[in-house]
Amino acid sequence: RNAKFYPTHEGIDFYHHYQEDIALFAKMGFKCFRMSINWPRIFPNGDEYEPNQAGLEFYDRVFAELAKYQIEPIVTLSHYETPLYLVQKYGSWRNRKLIDFFERFCEVIFTRYREQVRYWMTFNEINEVMNQEMPYHQAGIIYQPGENHGDVKLQVSHHLMIASAKAVILGHRINPEFKIGCMILGVPNYPLTPMPSDVLKAMEQDKGNLFFADIHARGEYPKYMNRYFKENNIEIKFEEGDAEILKNTVDFISFSYYMSSCATADSEKNKAGKGNLISG
Repeated sequence: RNAKFYPTHEGIDFYHHYQEDIALFAKMGFKCFRMSINWPRIFPNGDEYEPNQAGLEFYDRVFAELAKYQIEPIVTLSHYETPLYLVQKYGSWRNRKLIDFFERFCEVIFTRYREQVRYWMTFNEINEVMNQEMPYHQAGIIYQPGENHGDVKLQVSHHLMIASAKAVILGHRINPEFKIGCMILGVPNYPLTPMPSDVLKAMEQDKGNLFFADIHARGEYPKYMNRYFKENNIEIKFEEGDAEILKNTVDFISFSYYMSSCATADSEKNKAGKGNLISG
């Protein structure tokens, strides 16, 4: 939009400054570097059969630079950058076709960098799908008229977790030495008071985030989520074989920690302890 100013269009401009940035990291004594490979840089539309070689060559140079300083790359495969074309043509992650497109992307990346990278994460802050009213930047979701937003987010979450598990299968087949993990937004919830209602509220809020890690690490939906689905007449559409795919669990759980939060069942106090991600 011409009337708006977007300072993040340039940001740190790692694309043009990666050499000096990595040199600074080495000077600071960093031994590892968490980074992401940009999906549309490799498949601009997302559904192509052949990758963009210029994009791959950029990451060739980045990994070579990290190796020069003996810095271990820890690579996220999808970090809030679902290709826009997949959003516009397919409806993004509400459509199971994206699982196949993501798997194709992963195969290219895993194969090309099977010797340069050991540690991988599938989706950045995968649980952010449920934390947002409209999870556009996490999963490219724009609601359609008449959709139940909660149902859409849960189905999208299922597709993301199937894609994550399939990435684990693929990565371990390409290089059994890979360590492939999930990544969640970690916000521990503490009861605002010792009242049992606040303790239960904190547990409820934790489950909303932790069920993603439970599925990734244990290979199935936890019983508390199955009970929640039943009590609220929610049906997640499973395709044949989905339950078996989910059994391919991650090698580690990683998380980003911004803050802790306090939970209360008291509507008069429900803004207490919201932390730095909540405005208003």
